Amino acid sequence: MNMDLFQQDNPQQVDVLALGPGSSFLCGFLLPDAGAILAEVSQVTAQSPLRHLSTPGGQKMSVAMSNCGTLGWVSDHAGYRYQAEDPLTGKPWPVMPALLLERAQQAAHLAGYQHFQPNVCLINRYGIGARMGLHQDRDEQNLTAPIVSFSLGIPATFIWGGLQRTAKSRRFLLKHGDAVVWGGPDRLRFHGVAPVKADEHALTGPVRINITFRQTGP
Repeated sequence: MNMDLFQQDNPQQVDVLALGPGSSFLCGFLLPDAGAILAEVSQVTAQSPLRHLSTPGGQKMSVAMSNCGTLGWVSDHAGYRYQAEDPLTGKPWPVMPALLLERAQQAAHLAGYQHFQPNVCLINRYGIGARMGLHQDRDEQNLTAPIVSFSLGIPATFIWGGLQRTAKSRRFLLKHGDAVVWGGPDRLRFHGVAPVKADEHALTGPVRINITFRQTGP
């Protein structure tokens, strides 16, 4: 359904679709800034290159990842965690670009979360066939803050599950410029991405870029 938001809060008049009591789908939210956002992502990954992390069980992830912000999400034989230094470079993660922070906070605001202060920005690159299994985002100390997720480049099928892994799930297509925000009673929903199908986008080529914002602390 289309939520009627005040024009000053939603100058683009973006359609905000309710996925659940605490989750929203923002159609085409990033389209005016897509090129600039991708340029900022390129600057981040020039400092902290994209890499394929390994799960604690030793399996290499099909999605290539990097981070910016005060902390970054990493995975290896020691487990899933946040840390202040990039293990690949030994340096602090790049500063989160102001444009990314601004748009993440605006998306959260449109979805009803007024005080979102993300300190982690996880950048995921999906090539053809890359996928993300059903999982919960629960490594954060603060589970009251929402998750904000941006999609750029070729489309992907988002799997939107329930609060248990075995719960019935829905699937819908995330296109270039879309955003999803979930929190509150939906904060720990299982979610994932089906294997990405072959496609091409003028800005990214045969690639999907996903940018996920998280607030780990108070």
